[in-house]
Amino acid sequence: MDYTVIRTRRRTAAIQVRPDGSVVVRCPLFLSDARIRQLVEARRDWIQAQQRRLAVLPPPPTPAEEQALQRRGQAELPGRVAHWAERMGLFPQNIRITGAKKRLGSCSGKGNVCFSRHLMACPPEIIDAVIVHELAHLRHMNHSPAFYQLVETYLPDYRQRMERWKKGR
Repeated sequence: MDYTVIRTRRRTAAIQVRPDGSVVVRCPLFLSDARIRQLVEARRDWIQAQQRRLAVLPPPPTPAEEQALQRRGQAELPGRVAHWAERMGLFPQNIRITGAKKRLGSCSGKGNVCFSRHLMACPPEIIDAVIVHELAHLRHMNHSPAFYQLVETYLPDYRQRMERWKKGR
């Protein structure tokens, strides 16, 4: 198995599978090549599972696709947020559409909600679930049982939606 070694002043070793499937081992300066090979071999199944998972992911959107998602988000999300805000009685200070790749939505302590343009590539039931989730943070800035109770008041199947989506993507 091919991998790249990056030695730094860190104390522990870590294995990373990059989006292109390449493997990087970050390790302390003193770790021997033999020990690095042992670590990689011990994690071979995990590495291959990550590479298989990455192989079936769709390619990242092109710049033109990114712009289309941004435009669609700007056109559709404010109305959908207004719909759910009215139903929930929770109104954000501001709504922003960002290019975030790791999270679909966020809520600040100042009452601002942000949604990733990538949310627009999701099915409508997931878009609504993310909106309700972020609006619920206007009342509960955590993921407590009370938070989920509020979310499930408006979307009783919230957990099932998110599970189906995570399994299907």
